[in-house]
Amino acid sequence: MPRFIFLFLLFIHLPGWGQPLLLKRDSLPEYKKVMIYSAVLPGAGQVYNSIHRENGPKHAIWKVPIIYAALGATGYFLTVNNQTQKSLKTEYTNRINNATNLNPTWEPYDDQAVLSLYQSYLNKRDMSILGCAAVYFIQIAEAGVEAHFLHFDVSDKLTIQATPTLLGPTSAGIHLKLQFR
Repeated sequence: MPRFIFLFLLFIHLPGWGQPLLLKRDSLPEYKKVMIYSAVLPGAGQVYNSIHRENGPKHAIWKVPIIYAALGATGYFLTVNNQTQKSLKTEYTNRINNATNLNPTWEPYDDQAVLSLYQSYLNKRDMSILGCAAVYFIQIAEAGVEAHFLHFDVSDKLTIQATPTLLGPTSAGIHLKLQFR
């Protein structure tokens, strides 16, 4: 009986959890919308931020070529390292099986050197994958952060003053004064 009561109380709320979440069309905060744009198409969030900037220079579009250059470079290294490690794996397998179709590129190396090179290029390929992922996620985060600051007030009414001060006979400090006019 206690097990039945426990299961009843546990599953009584499931119909409420299974209801679809109805969102209004513009209910997402702007930074989340920009991050989704950047996740779907790298650089789209930066373009959106440049177009929808209310005040100040529209300066986020220059980041798009850098994003694509970084993605292209990491993709290039990923492809080269992957092809090289596959070639080394094939070469090592052919050497173990005493095949006659050996690659002349790897001819000067002995079996242990080919295996060591294979492991090296396998690590480089894995690092290239991490590099691609890092560029992808950094551009998403950058677009979201910039979207947060699109409406940030940087007028002359906000000031900060830092002046040196003495805290005692032998210790110095800094006095910060914030003014919001």
